[in-house]
Amino acid sequence: MPSPYRAIFAAPGTASFSVAGLLGRMPLSMMGIGIVTMISQVTGRYGLAGALSATLAMSAAVLGPLVSRLVDRYGQRRVLRPVTLVSLVAAAGLLLCVQQRTPDWTLFVFTAVIGCVPSIGAMTRARWAEIYRGDGRRLHTAYSWESIVDEVCFIFGPIISIGLSTTWFPEAGPLFAGAFLTIGVFWLTSQRATEPVPHPAQEGDQGGSALRSPGLQVLALAFVATGAIFGSVDVVTVAFAEERGQKAAASLVLAVYALGSCLAGAVFGLLHLKSEPSRRWLLGVCAMAVSMIPLLLAGSLPFLAVALFVAGLSIAPTMVTTMALVEAHVPRTKLTEGMTWTGTGLAVGVALGSSAAGWVVDASGAEAAYVVPVVSGALAVVVGLLGHHRLRKPVPDREGTRERDDSSGAGEHQDDGRTMA
Repeated sequence: MPSPYRAIFAAPGTASFSVAGLLGRMPLSMMGIGIVTMISQVTGRYGLAGALSATLAMSAAVLGPLVSRLVDRYGQRRVLRPVTLVSLVAAAGLLLCVQQRTPDWTLFVFTAVIGCVPSIGAMTRARWAEIYRGDGRRLHTAYSWESIVDEVCFIFGPIISIGLSTTWFPEAGPLFAGAFLTIGVFWLTSQRATEPVPHPAQEGDQGGSALRSPGLQVLALAFVATGAIFGSVDVVTVAFAEERGQKAAASLVLAVYALGSCLAGAVFGLLHLKSEPSRRWLLGVCAMAVSMIPLLLAGSLPFLAVALFVAGLSIAPTMVTTMALVEAHVPRTKLTEGMTWTGTGLAVGVALGSSAAGWVVDASGAEAAYVVPVVSGALAVVVGLLGHHRLRKPVPDREGTRERDDSSGAGEHQDDGRTMA
């Protein structure tokens, strides 16, 4: 492991909560694509599969920030365990309904309840922020490491989920996603030493959501379009592979997509960048959009894999920069919620993108459906260009945003947060 990454694990407990976070995040890449694979296996209806995947993502978008707001107030252990149990019960209900061929509306009901699953990535990033507050360089490396963990999940998650559902039984992918969630959440919440201190609401506190931040509004809205890229690419790639009689190969192609992002994130974490993060963020959004265009020319799975690998190179650096911008634009007492809002934007986008892609696949075929991620990328660029100035504005000091103490280096942290991703 390169020395900057080795250095961040010098703090006690960091390796343990990082591994737990990896396991707990596996459902992020397994559940949605697992539902698409399961439903398409059982019914052959990609429109229904995409709509259910969209329902899951939309539900997570609505419930995720609420769960994270409760976490900021009451702590990870008190909140995550009960909401995880609710999500697991709903997942069991969904699998039972699929097996028993119950009416479609029952599938949507249980899928919607699954969406209360907590944002484990936000929980682990909040732990890093608590440990390395005031040390911008290590926090940059920690966020880069978290991006690598995300992509490891997206490399292996679809392979496991699609592979199990296509070679064992249709419900196997979502079933194992639930198992990973259970292990990850209960292991993570058993680690009390690194859990961020909760900030109960007190009289005189600034009320409202972290989304009141203008900068966070831009990031979340841009991530709606970015999520549409991810959601549509997943659905269309599965359909593209099935049209060529190699449906199981879709997991490998999507893994290559994640691999490109993983490698880029690993390199990005080694860099000590001093350019303006808002400008790097906009460049990353533009790069993601442009990288979607070659997908329209995909005529074979090997070509598609290469195109997606190249497209993946812009993902992790953009995500890392986004987390740094969130940390700079929201109060410290609402950091978990703020990080979850970017995930919410992605979830809404995944919902829209996967649903639109499913409809286009059913109507015109998989190759034509790659227009959905292309259009989504263009929308992300438009949002970035229109809202870029909000990310450049200095963030005024607010109660709870940062504790200033020049002797502890906190004064340097604000500068680091603005000059490094």
